Amino acid sequence: MRDKITVLLVDDHSLVRRGFRRILEDEPDIAVVGEAADGPDAIRLAQELHARVIVMDCAMPRMNGLQATRKILQRDPQALVLMLSMHPEDTLVRQALEAGARGYILKNAVDLELGAAIRRVAAGEMVLDPQLQRPAALKGERSAGLTQRELEILQMIVAGKSAKEIASVLDLSVNTVSVHRANIMDALGIHKTAELVVYAIRNGLVNLP
Repeated sequence: MRDKITVLLVDDHSLVRRGFRRILEDEPDIAVVGEAADGPDAIRLAQELHARVIVMDCAMPRMNGLQATRKILQRDPQALVLMLSMHPEDTLVRQALEAGARGYILKNAVDLELGAAIRRVAAGEMVLDPQLQRPAALKGERSAGLTQRELEILQMIVAGKSAKEIASVLDLSVNTVSVHRANIMDALGIHKTAELVVYAIRNGLVNLP
């Protein structure tokens, strides 16, 4: 179990949780260690089990997945949440990323993607379903116009690296990295990191493994 990616499943439908569990039983490197039927249960079990990845349903009674994700991350900022939803709307995607989720995938293709998505989130990557609509706030004719250095930094931002980590890798000062980051966001007309990540991935500005 120590070498496996431990997973907490959160969904208000028991049949859905059972289906996810069966899918993941075929993954030799993934182990489901718990299930929760709502947000409060998810928060409690996240603290008790410390699962490496929390697979969270977006829409649930009592407390939705966005609210639960925020509370879980308040208690454990290192928690990794993968959001599942039936809805591809850009607003929900942004809200999930802003809440701290490390990925957002649609349930209609989850049987093909769930294991791979969990592995990528566990590895520290941001995962977005390829079926997702391009966020409305990011639509329009925008030329990237980024320098090679800015593209390098953007790649690392999308990978979840901090300014300090980027500075260390590229042998730059943290202040220089911050200036580059500001220039990137200004060039793309974007003001939030979550939107920057979505834009970079959806428009092929970064390389995905």
